[in-house]
Amino acid sequence: MARVIQKFFIASMLMWILPIAILYGFNHNLFPGSIQLSPYSATLWSGFLAVISVNMVIAFYICMAMKEPSDKHEPDPAFLAEAKASVSQSTTSGKVDGSSQSRDKEE
Repeated sequence: MARVIQKFFIASMLMWILPIAILYGFNHNLFPGSIQLSPYSATLWSGFLAVISVNMVIAFYICMAMKEPSDKHEPDPAFLAEAKASVSQSTTSGKVDGSSQSRDKEE
């Protein structure tokens, strides 16, 4: 679970950092050849490349998620037992007095 959160955090940070770095680089002529571009062209190129960078990060994150083995993710047994008990309790009490259950939900 910690690895999933770590991957999500890294992807989220890259989705913020890369576009801002690209926009900053074009505005301050840090990229080779950006000096020769007109301000209008520099704005278009920087915006286009910023959007492409975000899409690349999203595609990378999806690929990482697809490569993760699905057999590692098993539900917590304690959670399953509690959920089953809760469902069986609500179906048992629903048969006896359905109106009190709906009244409890409203409160």
